[in-house]
Amino acid sequence: MKKISVLTATRAEYGLLKPIIENLNTISEFDVRIVVTGAHLSPEFGLTYKEIEEDGFLIDSKIEMLLSADTPAAISKSMGLAMISFADYFEKLKPDMLLVLGDRYETLAVCTAAMNQRIPIAHLYGGETTEGAVDEAIRHAITKLSYLHFTSTESYRKRVIQLGEHPDRVFCVGAVGVENILSQPLMSKDELALSIKFNFDKPYAVVTFHPVTLEDNQLQEQFQALLKVCQKHQNLNFIFTKANADANGRIINKMIDHYLEKYNNATAFTSLGLIRYLSALKYCEFVIGNSSSGLIEAPSFGIPTINIGDRQKRRIQADSVINCLPSYEDIKNAVHLALSVNFKKKCRSTINPYGNGGTSKKVIAKIKEFLLNERIELKKKFYDL
Repeated sequence: MKKISVLTATRAEYGLLKPIIENLNTISEFDVRIVVTGAHLSPEFGLTYKEIEEDGFLIDSKIEMLLSADTPAAISKSMGLAMISFADYFEKLKPDMLLVLGDRYETLAVCTAAMNQRIPIAHLYGGETTEGAVDEAIRHAITKLSYLHFTSTESYRKRVIQLGEHPDRVFCVGAVGVENILSQPLMSKDELALSIKFNFDKPYAVVTFHPVTLEDNQLQEQFQALLKVCQKHQNLNFIFTKANADANGRIINKMIDHYLEKYNNATAFTSLGLIRYLSALKYCEFVIGNSSSGLIEAPSFGIPTINIGDRQKRRIQADSVINCLPSYEDIKNAVHLALSVNFKKKCRSTINPYGNGGTSKKVIAKIKEFLLNERIELKKKFYDL
């Protein structure tokens, strides 16, 4: 059997990996090992590894690496701990492949350890651009460490090839988030209200705001502008999903807590879990913040997305996305547009550029092709255009 180690460090990442793990587990030639690290193991971020276990998956290893601080220096130290710990894990397990998703600093550290130990890496979602975040550099670095590449659009596939990866190892498969929307049984609105203990007596919006890691000293001002808009819209409720363990993420989470102490038109969660989160999107008036889910998943529900600031700058987006500056006036105007009858009508007929499902099977078909047929040659040649 071929051992495949699947890495997950955050709630959002696991939600995207879930259908791939489910399908991998059906293949008798594969021994799938889930390794959990990062925010999954932190009480502050909801101990979300429990969601993996509740889904019936066996966790092969839980590897602590997250420091309690979220300064740039603390993140570098966390990356160092990850490299040390995963070096031991890989030496013991000796997996035939490492499967990773995304652009987080934990993933870069783990991929570096895997590269040193000659473990081929399959990477989901290279080639994307997010110019406002350090994720931009991390994502491209992971691409160069990886052997198999799975992109969400053809444009992103071309960018991975532009980075020197051979076209024979780069595959456009669409977004797993879209597959989840089409395949997962979602809650009714009443079931969701009961589950999150929140009264849907008014229309509501879903808010997710993460630090813009390449901007200095603007985080509090930007997020305060968003909170001011929420406060002015007492005709709406707001469901906040808190920030990840990024640099300064705790600042956002403390500001959310302070808002909830003052105003009763909101609730907040460290993690809603995949089903509750997608169910919340299904019935909301709009999504607001700077999370990639607003660009990738939300358009499939036919709802508006208000994308604030530069965190997702240059990412491909549907015409249901409203881009605005991180200022009170711009956010206020964007909310007004999102609630307008004409824009809502436009959103209902939008086409999601991230595909129409079936992603996990496409990914697994290629992994089988390369891993079972011994097609992996780690001496990669730089592909010149």
